[in-house]
Amino acid sequence: MCTVVLLHRPGHAWPLVLAALRDEMIARAWDPPAAHWPDRPGVVGGRDRLAGGTWMASDGERVACVLNRPGTLGSRPGLRSRGELPLAALADAAIDGTAFAAFNLVCAGRAGGWILESEDGRVVRRAVPEGVSMLTAHGLDSGESPRARLHLPRFRAAPAPDPGAGDWSAWLALLASTEAESGAGPRGGMTIASDHGYGTVCASLFALPERGQPVWLFAAGPPGRTPFRPVVLAPAAASWRDAVA
Repeated sequence: MCTVVLLHRPGHAWPLVLAALRDEMIARAWDPPAAHWPDRPGVVGGRDRLAGGTWMASDGERVACVLNRPGTLGSRPGLRSRGELPLAALADAAIDGTAFAAFNLVCAGRAGGWILESEDGRVVRRAVPEGVSMLTAHGLDSGESPRARLHLPRFRAAPAPDPGAGDWSAWLALLASTEAESGAGPRGGMTIASDHGYGTVCASLFALPERGQPVWLFAAGPPGRTPFRPVVLAPAAASWRDAVA
């Protein structure tokens, strides 16, 4: 039950701010964000060692994240790995919803972006809305998600991050929360500390300025207990705005 929190502000100095939590089987091996794909210059992302794909990647101009739909954890015989989807989104490739198990996919940049919600081969496309939104396994701002019901209003009420000043304090406190609705169980918290070998295995803070390089901070464990470190973006991921400035 991964989660992506988005703040889209057209015309702002930081038009896109994003926080992402990856929830996965703790024993499933992965590598932290880097330029893992030589055939995709400029693309940086975390890598799933089992299938070779990613849960989140950026080309310096956009960021793409994929989430499973409810009850679809793990691979499906005859279907492609959903870890291919963020790479496909950044390559502007066509996406066939019938080739993958159910997923939610977001791809966003300075001017906004789109979200695909796919289930049973049917794909619904939505625009990334302005303001603060939350994508969970249940979809965009879904009232079916205990996590969204409790925590989305808190993100909307919290002070926005100031990536230029390195201030993510309000969002960090919310990301680290294990509080859940009554009866929701540990998976209703933003961070899942541990749930029968399943939990929050890493987290990202990502922001695109109106001009210049993105900020990407990565924690190789649950937020609140694991420090966030800068991700080194590949040289080819430098913004074209820098090249003409």
